[in-house]
Amino acid sequence: MKFGLTGKVALVTGGTGGIGSAICEVLAEEGCKVATNYRSEEKLASLTDRMKDKGLGIAGFRCDITNDGECETLAQQVEEALGAVDILVNNAGITRDTTFRKMTGDKWRAVIDTNLNSAYNVTRPLIEGMMARGYGRIINISSINGQKGQIGQTNYSAAKAGLHGFTMALAQEVARKGVTVNTVSPGYVATDMVMAVPENIRNAIIAQIPVGRLGEPAEIARLIAYLASDSAAFVTGADISINGGQHMG
Repeated sequence: MKFGLTGKVALVTGGTGGIGSAICEVLAEEGCKVATNYRSEEKLASLTDRMKDKGLGIAGFRCDITNDGECETLAQQVEEALGAVDILVNNAGITRDTTFRKMTGDKWRAVIDTNLNSAYNVTRPLIEGMMARGYGRIINISSINGQKGQIGQTNYSAAKAGLHGFTMALAQEVARKGVTVNTVSPGYVATDMVMAVPENIRNAIIAQIPVGRLGEPAEIARLIAYLASDSAAFVTGADISINGGQHMG
């Protein structure tokens, strides 16, 4: 199924990661001009080569998304290179897991800055242009653990829950200007990070998922493509779960 995204400009943060790279690939397959930020030259090269093998292209821009000044520069660079940004996917995220009583301030702040504050940093330089043009799609990637919480992830769960608060408030502010804002909350997905978990632990996770398997990154990406399309123009302020039935809120 094609979603009519040919010629749209999409910026995906964290596009060199497991879910992020799938989002970049699917949006490019849909005809978008795709950009991502990066900090690792090696990861960008791997993504670029993988997409080139499929006849796809991507523009990479070095940027620390926890730095608001660098994010303003990122927005300018993307728009100079590709054109005005139509689609923003706030996907970047990290984990620094430990129980709360062992959690240092550095672990707390690193996760909040990367997973939550970055959504402000990247969205702020782009939102007024979207409103002025009367079109925009902002999609924030949260998590099942932002919906239900998780032991050892007070920082991560707080940040991911905060993302949907951001979604709901901003969606109300910009809806009449043709801009939609939505949250997608994936469950456990077969990324390199999850597949590196010991097999017995991974099997225990899968046993909790009613469909009996991990999600695939491309399944998340295709949902993003739908939300980025005109077909989803009436969807805004939503938190869409995609977790195989593991958590139903």
